Amino acid sequence: MTLRTPEWRVEPSLLAYPDALAAMAARADAIRAGTAAEQCWLVEHPPLYTAGTSADPAELLVPDRFPVFGAGRGGRYTYHGPGQRVVYVMLDIAARGRDVRAFVAGLEAWLIATLAEFGVDARTIDGKVGVWTETPAGPAKIAAIGVRLRRWVSFHGVAINVAPDLEHFSGIVPCGLAEPVTSLAALGVIADFAAVDDALHRRLPVLLDHLQAGPAPI
Repeated sequence: MTLRTPEWRVEPSLLAYPDALAAMAARADAIRAGTAAEQCWLVEHPPLYTAGTSADPAELLVPDRFPVFGAGRGGRYTYHGPGQRVVYVMLDIAARGRDVRAFVAGLEAWLIATLAEFGVDARTIDGKVGVWTETPAGPAKIAAIGVRLRRWVSFHGVAINVAPDLEHFSGIVPCGLAEPVTSLAALGVIADFAAVDDALHRRLPVLLDHLQAGPAPI
Protein backbone atom coordinates (compact mmCIF):
# COMPACT_ATOMS: atom_id res chain seq x y z
CA MET A 1 0.00 0.00 0.00
CA THR A 2 1.31 3.45 -0.92
CA LEU A 3 0.34 6.15 1.53
CA ARG A 4 0.33 9.83 0.75
CA THR A 5 2.20 12.38 2.82
CA PRO A 6 -0.26 13.94 5.28
CA GLU A 7 -1.75 17.32 4.50
CA TRP A 8 0.19 20.16 6.15
CA ARG A 9 -1.91 22.97 7.63
CA VAL A 10 -0.75 26.01 9.59
CA GLU A 11 -3.36 27.93 11.58
CA PRO A 12 -2.75 31.68 11.04
CA SER A 13 -3.87 32.96 14.46
CA LEU A 14 -4.50 31.90 18.05
CA LEU A 15 -7.01 29.06 18.17
CA ALA A 16 -9.47 28.43 21.00
CA TYR A 17 -8.88 24.99 22.50
CA PRO A 18 -12.51 23.76 22.30
CA ASP A 19 -12.51 24.60 18.59
CA ALA A 20 -9.36 22.52 18.15
CA LEU A 21 -10.90 19.54 19.97
CA ALA A 22 -14.04 19.65 17.86
CA ALA A 23 -12.11 19.99 14.60
CA MET A 24 -9.74 17.14 15.48
CA ALA A 25 -12.57 14.79 16.36
CA ALA A 26 -14.40 15.60 13.13
CA ARG A 27 -11.25 15.15 11.06
CA ALA A 28 -10.44 11.82 12.73
CA ASP A 29 -13.93 10.55 11.92
CA ALA A 30 -13.58 11.73 8.32
CA ILE A 31 -10.21 10.02 7.96
CA ARG A 32 -11.71 6.76 9.19
CA ALA A 33 -14.64 7.18 6.81
CA GLY A 34 -12.24 7.79 3.93
CA THR A 35 -13.59 11.25 3.18
CA ALA A 36 -10.56 13.27 4.33
CA ALA A 37 -6.81 12.96 4.10
CA GLU A 38 -4.46 12.54 7.02
CA GLN A 39 -3.30 15.85 8.41
CA CYS A 40 -0.65 17.59 10.51
CA TRP A 41 -2.24 20.74 11.91
CA LEU A 42 0.06 23.39 13.40
CA VAL A 43 -1.59 25.71 15.90
CA GLU A 44 -0.94 28.18 18.71
CA HIS A 45 -3.35 28.52 21.64
CA PRO A 46 -4.12 31.31 24.11
CA PRO A 47 -2.89 30.47 27.65
CA LEU A 48 -4.67 27.42 29.09
CA TYR A 49 -4.17 24.18 30.96
CA THR A 50 -5.34 20.80 29.72
CA ALA A 51 -6.12 17.74 31.81
CA GLY A 52 -5.38 14.31 30.40
CA THR A 53 -7.13 11.13 31.45
CA SER A 54 -4.62 10.55 34.29
CA ALA A 55 -4.70 14.13 35.63
CA ASP A 56 -4.41 14.42 39.43
CA PRO A 57 -6.35 17.46 40.75
CA ALA A 58 -3.58 18.02 43.30
CA GLU A 59 -1.24 18.85 40.42
CA LEU A 60 -3.35 21.82 39.33
CA LEU A 61 -1.57 24.25 41.64
CA VAL A 62 -3.33 27.48 40.62
CA PRO A 63 -6.83 26.46 39.49
CA ASP A 64 -8.07 29.97 38.66
CA ARG A 65 -5.07 31.17 36.69
CA PHE A 66 -6.05 30.03 33.19
CA PRO A 67 -8.99 28.09 31.76
CA VAL A 68 -8.72 24.33 32.29
CA PHE A 69 -9.99 21.92 29.64
CA GLY A 70 -10.43 18.17 29.67
CA ALA A 71 -8.36 16.98 26.73
CA GLY A 72 -9.40 13.34 26.30
CA ARG A 73 -5.80 12.36 25.57
CA GLY A 74 -3.53 10.30 27.79
CA GLY A 75 -1.34 11.92 30.39
CA ARG A 76 -1.80 14.53 33.10
CA TYR A 77 -1.84 18.33 33.19
CA THR A 78 -0.04 20.35 30.56
CA TYR A 79 0.14 23.97 29.47
CA HIS A 80 -0.47 25.49 26.06
CA GLY A 81 0.01 29.14 25.21
CA PRO A 82 1.56 31.75 22.95
CA GLY A 83 5.10 30.92 21.90
CA GLN A 84 4.46 27.18 21.94
CA ARG A 85 4.04 25.34 18.65
CA VAL A 86 1.43 22.61 18.94
CA VAL A 87 1.15 20.04 16.16
CA TYR A 88 -1.99 17.93 16.02
CA VAL A 89 -1.15 14.71 14.20
CA MET A 90 -4.07 12.91 12.60
CA LEU A 91 -2.83 9.70 10.98
CA ASP A 92 -4.48 6.45 9.98
CA ILE A 93 -2.48 4.13 12.22
CA ALA A 94 -4.48 1.15 10.95
CA ALA A 95 -3.04 1.74 7.50
CA ARG A 96 0.43 2.42 8.91
CA GLY A 97 1.08 -0.82 10.75
CA ARG A 98 -1.16 -0.61 13.85
CA ASP A 99 1.90 -0.19 16.09
CA VAL A 100 1.20 2.43 18.74
CA ARG A 101 4.68 2.14 20.24
CA ALA A 102 6.25 2.76 16.85
CA PHE A 103 4.01 5.80 16.44
CA VAL A 104 5.07 7.31 19.77
CA ALA A 105 8.72 6.49 19.05
CA GLY A 106 8.30 8.19 15.70
CA LEU A 107 6.91 11.32 17.32
CA GLU A 108 9.89 11.39 19.69
CA ALA A 109 12.38 10.91 16.87
CA TRP A 110 10.66 13.62 14.81
CA LEU A 111 10.96 16.13 17.65
CA ILE A 112 14.59 15.22 18.32
CA ALA A 113 15.50 15.58 14.63
CA THR A 114 13.68 18.92 14.43
CA LEU A 115 15.41 20.33 17.51
CA ALA A 116 18.78 19.17 16.18
CA GLU A 117 18.37 21.62 13.32
CA PHE A 118 18.65 24.39 15.92
CA GLY A 119 21.69 22.89 17.59
CA VAL A 120 19.70 21.43 20.48
CA ASP A 121 20.84 17.98 21.62
CA ALA A 122 17.52 16.47 22.70
CA ARG A 123 16.72 12.98 23.94
CA THR A 124 14.15 10.82 25.63
CA ILE A 125 14.34 9.59 29.22
CA ASP A 126 13.27 6.06 30.07
CA GLY A 127 9.95 5.99 31.86
CA LYS A 128 9.08 9.59 31.00
CA VAL A 129 7.04 10.90 28.09
CA GLY A 130 8.35 13.77 26.01
CA VAL A 131 11.69 15.10 24.81
CA TRP A 132 14.38 16.53 27.06
CA THR A 133 17.63 18.44 26.84
CA GLU A 134 20.42 19.27 29.27
CA THR A 135 20.58 22.67 30.95
CA PRO A 136 22.92 24.04 33.64
CA ALA A 137 20.28 22.98 36.17
CA GLY A 138 20.01 19.46 34.76
CA PRO A 139 17.59 17.85 32.30
CA ALA A 140 14.58 19.95 31.30
CA LYS A 141 11.62 19.14 29.11
CA ILE A 142 11.49 21.06 25.85
CA ALA A 143 8.74 19.16 24.00
CA ALA A 144 5.65 17.27 25.10
CA ILE A 145 3.73 14.36 23.60
CA GLY A 146 0.12 13.43 24.24
CA VAL A 147 -1.90 11.30 21.84
CA ARG A 148 -5.21 9.54 21.56
CA LEU A 149 -6.43 6.94 19.07
CA ARG A 150 -10.04 6.48 18.05
CA ARG A 151 -10.77 3.60 15.72
CA TRP A 152 -7.04 3.61 14.93
CA VAL A 153 -6.92 7.24 13.87
CA SER A 154 -4.58 9.39 15.96
CA PHE A 155 -5.24 12.88 17.20
CA HIS A 156 -3.71 15.34 19.66
CA GLY A 157 0.06 15.20 19.14
CA VAL A 158 3.15 17.17 20.18
CA ALA A 159 4.16 20.61 21.46
CA ILE A 160 7.54 22.35 21.18
CA ASN A 161 8.39 25.20 23.53
CA VAL A 162 9.72 27.82 21.14
CA ALA A 163 9.43 30.99 23.24
CA PRO A 164 6.52 30.67 25.68
CA ASP A 165 6.37 32.36 29.07
CA LEU A 166 7.86 29.51 31.11
CA GLU A 167 6.47 30.98 34.33
CA HIS A 168 3.03 29.94 33.10
CA PHE A 169 4.00 26.31 33.70
CA SER A 170 4.22 27.03 37.44
CA GLY A 171 0.44 26.76 37.82
CA ILE A 172 0.63 22.98 37.33
CA VAL A 173 2.97 20.07 37.84
CA PRO A 174 3.66 19.60 34.11
CA CYS A 175 2.86 16.02 33.13
CA GLY A 176 3.23 15.08 36.80
CA LEU A 177 7.01 15.50 36.66
CA ALA A 178 9.25 17.46 39.01
CA GLU A 179 11.84 18.41 36.39
CA PRO A 180 11.70 21.93 34.93
CA VAL A 181 10.64 22.88 31.44
CA THR A 182 12.71 24.89 29.01
CA SER A 183 12.40 26.41 25.54
CA LEU A 184 14.47 27.29 22.52
CA ALA A 185 14.48 30.90 23.69
CA ALA A 186 15.63 29.94 27.19
CA LEU A 187 18.49 27.99 25.62
CA GLY A 188 19.55 31.09 23.70
CA VAL A 189 18.23 29.84 20.36
CA ILE A 190 16.64 32.56 18.25
CA ALA A 191 13.91 30.91 16.17
CA ASP A 192 10.45 31.96 15.08
CA PHE A 193 7.50 29.76 14.23
CA ALA A 194 8.27 29.92 10.51
CA ALA A 195 11.70 28.40 11.07
CA VAL A 196 10.39 25.75 13.46
CA ASP A 197 7.52 24.87 11.13
CA ASP A 198 9.93 24.53 8.21
CA ALA A 199 12.16 22.19 10.22
CA LEU A 200 9.16 20.11 11.34
CA HIS A 201 8.01 19.82 7.73
CA ARG A 202 11.42 18.81 6.43
CA ARG A 203 11.83 16.23 9.18
CA LEU A 204 8.33 14.74 8.87
CA PRO A 205 9.72 11.65 7.05
CA VAL A 206 11.48 10.73 10.32
CA LEU A 207 8.03 10.17 11.84
CA LEU A 208 6.55 8.44 8.81
CA ASP A 209 9.55 6.12 8.43
CA HIS A 210 8.82 4.67 11.88
CA LEU A 211 5.47 3.49 10.55
CA GLN A 212 4.86 0.82 7.96
CA ALA A 213 1.98 0.17 5.62
CA GLY A 214 -0.27 -2.32 7.34
CA PRO A 215 -3.71 -3.90 6.93
CA ALA A 216 -6.54 -2.14 5.23
CA PRO A 217 -8.31 0.41 7.46
CA ILE A 218 -11.00 -1.01 9.71
